[in-house]
Amino acid sequence: MTGKSMAGTIAAANARDAASQLGARSLFPISITVNKGSQVKLTRRVAGGQMASFYTQLSSLLRSGVPMLRSLTVLSNQSGASRTLRNAISEIKGRVEEGEALGEAMARYPRIFNEMSVNMVRAGSEGGFLEDALERVGGFIEQQEEMKGKTMGALAYPVFVMSVGIIVVTVLLVLFVPQFESIFDGMRKKSTLPQATEILLGLSAVVKVWWWAILGVIAVIVLVLNQYLKTDNGKRNADMLKIKTPLIGSVFLNLAVSRFCRVLGTLLQNGVPLLRSLEISRHAAGNVILSESIVAASEEISAGERLAKQLDKSGHFPQTVVEMISVAEESNSLDNVLVTIADNLEKTTFRRLETVVRLLEPIMLLVLAGMVMFVVMALMLPIISGSSVF
Repeated sequence: MTGKSMAGTIAAANARDAASQLGARSLFPISITVNKGSQVKLTRRVAGGQMASFYTQLSSLLRSGVPMLRSLTVLSNQSGASRTLRNAISEIKGRVEEGEALGEAMARYPRIFNEMSVNMVRAGSEGGFLEDALERVGGFIEQQEEMKGKTMGALAYPVFVMSVGIIVVTVLLVLFVPQFESIFDGMRKKSTLPQATEILLGLSAVVKVWWWAILGVIAVIVLVLNQYLKTDNGKRNADMLKIKTPLIGSVFLNLAVSRFCRVLGTLLQNGVPLLRSLEISRHAAGNVILSESIVAASEEISAGERLAKQLDKSGHFPQTVVEMISVAEESNSLDNVLVTIADNLEKTTFRRLETVVRLLEPIMLLVLAGMVMFVVMALMLPIISGSSVF
């Protein structure tokens, strides 16, 4: 200790972390100022495709004999990666250079490196199979991105049809229908205007005059619903509705179960203990109902119970999945069987999703055609009745 004053920059998750690091170096901070540029890097997320590429490339470099620090330097200088990821890799390299383990350095950036990836890297570093662990993480993220892309692709056309339908009907009500109001004034005064036409003209008038109020009500409903879904009860009710909804409930349930099985299996393959793996994988399921079931199962497993029995008791896991896990536990092949279950569930779910989407497309087209037909018929009825056809 010289008593000299020093100034500098240190990479840390927050001010407390910075003070802790300085204390470890026998330095006593007088003041700590947060660099706002670094804060942005800690809060921004990175696309899944870039993360998969990072893990795969780091694994390949290490397998080729490139030292860790050199590998991280190469990846931090890549122009294809986002600036957020490049900066994070650069800071991680600095921490590793100071003697910190790769997994611990990555854990400081939870918005970029999720808990599952960090735990697999930690297990790989401790068990001497870091390259394999990195490759599996990259493959897992790539598979998840592919699944997400397939789901979004399958739902794109129905969403497009629904959006077009809403726009078409709104344009008809606001611009087209009011042109006929003056034509039907005489019949309205005589009370001879068909009921369907009265409803259409009234609806058109409401939309045309009160469109701002309608948009305001919709915005308030969306805002209130969004706030409610952030609460524990809101999340629970929404997730229960997802898995209980007829026709599509099984799709949501199978996707959640497949995510849980894949993450759990991948963690077990990389040497992460079962209870810790369950704690991580329950969040990966993305469903509060399943997460609660997994927590209850974990408590019983710590007392010596079997996983399959506890999952079956919850009543939320498909029977075939429970049976396969039960057999896997007996044959001591749980890690590989869980990944196989995830593969099978994803294939089955996407086939079912494609069937549901194929059913939705004609249904939505019929609904759109029905709405347009109602507008046309409501406008034609007075003209037909006025010409004494009936």
